Amino acid sequence: MKRAWSQLFGGRFWALALKELRQIRRDRRLTLSLILPPTLQILLFGFALDADVRNLRLGIVDESRTLESRELISVLTENPTFQLAGSYATPAALGQALGKGRLDVAVVVPGDFARLRMRGRPATVQVLLNAANANTAQIAQGYVEGAVAWLNRGLDGTRVAPVELRTAFLYNPGLVNAWFIVTGVFGTLIILNGSLVSAATMIREKERGTVEQLLMTPASALEVVTAKILPLFVLLMAMVALVLTVARLVFHVPFRGSVLLLLAACACCVLAGIGLGTFISTFARSANQTQLISFFVNPPLAMLSGGLTPIEAMPKWVQPLTFLNPIAHFATIARSVLVKGAGLDVVYPNLLALIALASLFVGVSAWRFRRQLS
Repeated sequence: MKRAWSQLFGGRFWALALKELRQIRRDRRLTLSLILPPTLQILLFGFALDADVRNLRLGIVDESRTLESRELISVLTENPTFQLAGSYATPAALGQALGKGRLDVAVVVPGDFARLRMRGRPATVQVLLNAANANTAQIAQGYVEGAVAWLNRGLDGTRVAPVELRTAFLYNPGLVNAWFIVTGVFGTLIILNGSLVSAATMIREKERGTVEQLLMTPASALEVVTAKILPLFVLLMAMVALVLTVARLVFHVPFRGSVLLLLAACACCVLAGIGLGTFISTFARSANQTQLISFFVNPPLAMLSGGLTPIEAMPKWVQPLTFLNPIAHFATIARSVLVKGAGLDVVYPNLLALIALASLFVGVSAWRFRRQLS
């Protein structure tokens, strides 16, 4: 046993081990892959996947405009969870802002609020919650109830006329959390599958050496790129139809808005995924290199999309990065159209951003691919 152990870990073993270490040290790509991806991912997971709810946008309609109503508003806004986004003149304007996604929580203080409290009678305050994200809505409701409970105790610890809450969960009264998850993961699936399939298709041409054969054809480089993108686009749009069917039949996700508007956003998202995968393939020479490069790109896109966790829960310096993420814009469109029933007048900024990002990705990737063909 001792002899076998000495032969196994003898001089030849250590020589081979040192040889492998030297090869690893010379391979800069492998060394970087052991350092950068784990560091970036632990930072992204730590910052992006935060279950705490912060900076919820609060809107107020104060029809009472008295000392008592201002005290209630002060109690709510002093909570770090809420950030006062604005005061509105009428409940209709408040509801419109809530429907366009400018607010997460809305509070309506009635005109007889102070008079009822002075008479020792309970005063009812209406609270409207954007329940498209059921988990966030429930947490926000708990914070509002906690603030009102503290107010009901009175400043000197004695009980006063209580403030009663009348809570309404908008867009998702049943608080089905799957609606938020499905509409968020939807865009992630489109982008990741689109990039992986297109990158694998393009890199297969390099590995088989058929890129040189394409150069011998009379077709132009633009025709070659378009001919490669079109079948992938049709295939991925079929995948989109399948996912929408599963979301409707299995998770009962409502289709309250325009399906054509959603399909237009899906088409832009598919093109963005294809452009991203094609762009990645222009930097790789093999399938293994493609997977390694995708390891740097796909996880940050998924984590910084707001598909699984609210963007408001991320640090403020991370939130601007989501404006460059097509998944974030698509998730906003999908939730607004499917769950809220919003139209083009509400989601057009996200749709324009999605069109711009898709055009950028496809344009740059086509330019890179044409240079390789040249």
